[in-house]
Amino acid sequence: MARVSDPVRALAGATWVVKTLRGAGHVAYFAGGCVRDALLGLRPTDYDVATDATPDRVRRMFPRSDHVGASFGVVIVHVPRDVGMGGAAGADAARVDVEAATFRSDGPYSDARRPDSVRFAGPVEDAQRRDFTINALFVDPLVPGRAGGLDGVLIDHVGGAADLQRRVIRAVGDADQRLSEDHLRALRAVRFAARLGFTIDAATADAIRRHASQLRGVSRERIGEELRRMLAHPARRHGVGLLQELALDAPVLDDAPSRSTLRLLAALPSEADATTAVAAWLLDRSWPEAADQPVWIDTTRKRGGPQGQVSRVRAALCLSNDESETLDQTLRLVRHLATGWNAAGVARRKRWATSGTFGQALSIVRGWSPAARESIAQAVDELAEDGIGLGPPPFVTGDDLVRAGITPGPAFKAALDAAYDAQLEGVVASKAAALELARAKCV
Repeated sequence: MARVSDPVRALAGATWVVKTLRGAGHVAYFAGGCVRDALLGLRPTDYDVATDATPDRVRRMFPRSDHVGASFGVVIVHVPRDVGMGGAAGADAARVDVEAATFRSDGPYSDARRPDSVRFAGPVEDAQRRDFTINALFVDPLVPGRAGGLDGVLIDHVGGAADLQRRVIRAVGDADQRLSEDHLRALRAVRFAARLGFTIDAATADAIRRHASQLRGVSRERIGEELRRMLAHPARRHGVGLLQELALDAPVLDDAPSRSTLRLLAALPSEADATTAVAAWLLDRSWPEAADQPVWIDTTRKRGGPQGQVSRVRAALCLSNDESETLDQTLRLVRHLATGWNAAGVARRKRWATSGTFGQALSIVRGWSPAARESIAQAVDELAEDGIGLGPPPFVTGDDLVRAGITPGPAFKAALDAAYDAQLEGVVASKAAALELARAKCV
């Protein structure tokens, strides 16, 4: 991979690697995702190079490199910083790293994740061991021609170019074999289909359904990472719809299958993050057919029921502590906004509006009721202009109470909350008044 934000420098770095290998008498091509994206009219910033040079040979040719995948023939080449800089030194430029992988043929996958062994081979065998045809294309950048957005000639051993034209995700060779080699490929097929707006070839889709239950044997960390990438993309609704259609949602979430309509997920803004999307998806799955709203998840329940959903998802997707807390807070706040906003007082509304997940929760409420979302947003704007503000610094802190001779105890937090609520509502307008109120609460 040649990862850098500038597609021109990424292309220049990868081309330099190919030229260097070719100059030493080796075969070397661009391979995989960069070719796919260029043929789709995109400007890749991530290039892989496939070559017949062995890893040891690549290391000798590029002393500034790391042998990161010894058993799989993968070497990361650190491209000199001045490559692609028009002759400038480029000392401050971001470094371009290019993944150079030796053509190979894979042995059996006994762990359904990695091949037990690999054999260095040629480009045809290398293409035939890849997951999907659109990811098994090569481009020779040094032969005159044009392949999408790349100079060079397209090399297609598996019909990937035709599948790109048809906008189809199709497994290379036998779909059952490809999926049995690595069960996570089922999720990758869905993610590619969603991101690119493609359909999944019928034979490949049937094989995914047959292998769906085997996804439960994949590490939860790998499943979680794949789902994060899917849900962080604006095409998340299409991706989750495919998960449900292909019976993958159950093993992904370690839950019963669902065919929910995903109206909350579909209404999220394109920039919504993956955790917000998980919250919307959980609520969509709790939306009874023909009902006018979902079953709002109450995360205060410690065992079973909705709280069990949050705990299960945390384990199923290997969520971090921060992600789990954000998910919990988002679901809690969505319930408050949807069912308690109208009855809430000024202080409570302000506290909700200054919550770290208010924006995420409001975006989910919009999918349930655009009118409710607009009403809440308008009310928050008015509260922000009331002369007090949504979240002003508190007049009274815990240190103030200690200095006033109050010993921390059970009533301590309640006194601080009462003083701050009174401040937010305009009942007290000074530190002295707030402190007096807090002290009275501690008596």
